[in-house]
Amino acid sequence: MDRVKDKVAIVTGGGGGLGRAILSLLAKEGAKVVVTDINEVNGKKVAEEIRREGGEAIFVKHDVSNEDSWSEVINKTLAEFGKLDILVNNAGVMLVKEIKDMSLEEWHRIFSVNLDGAFLGTKHAISAMSKSGGGSIVNMSSAAGIVGTLDDTSAYCASKGAVRLFTKAAALECSKAGHDYNIRVNSVHPGVTETPMTAAMMEDKAIKKRLEESHPIGRVAEPIDQAYGILYLASDESKFVTGAELVIDGGWTAH
Repeated sequence: MDRVKDKVAIVTGGGGGLGRAILSLLAKEGAKVVVTDINEVNGKKVAEEIRREGGEAIFVKHDVSNEDSWSEVINKTLAEFGKLDILVNNAGVMLVKEIKDMSLEEWHRIFSVNLDGAFLGTKHAISAMSKSGGGSIVNMSSAAGIVGTLDDTSAYCASKGAVRLFTKAAALECSKAGHDYNIRVNSVHPGVTETPMTAAMMEDKAIKKRLEESHPIGRVAEPIDQAYGILYLASDESKFVTGAELVIDGGWTAH
């Protein structure tokens, strides 16, 4: 129960289903966690749940697309726990709309959260982690950041594909061959996972059946399926892993 013992972790989008699972697992494995979310009610609820289970957790309201908000999160983390070891850029949004009907504002909104959020988090985490000896950054991409879909999610696919390559470039910058920050940067690529973000799609039985069949393993993912992969990348067990993409998609991208 101590795979990340005494490490300090920030998880964005912590009030959602996937964020909650990641935070709960990191806390159970010994991490002190910072729950961040734009939804104050949900974020505080997750932090309280973790504390009730005996973990250490604080909540900070956070807009990942705003740089001042990132500065506040980092400053509060350092003030409370003294360091930062792990950042999981988990916050994300999705838009289901055909390209011909999509506004530029809608396109920019998807990128502001999914890509700008990962960039700003990585930027500020590098500054904090490099002062305390290094750390691990995990950027949540998607299986849809590797292949396209038939679900009118072009903006989402584009933003998550950008996260994938941004992660690799950041990993090289942070490596010994780059600026030697001793920070590992990796991406995780989930298949469809049962979270509030996918709830509307999953309510349609025909869509749910199609999504399940698109995963050769025979089902969509549960949040804990993703959380265990993130725990591995956050822990020292993955000390030789950087610039990698961990695909947790039930075989979706294998065919």
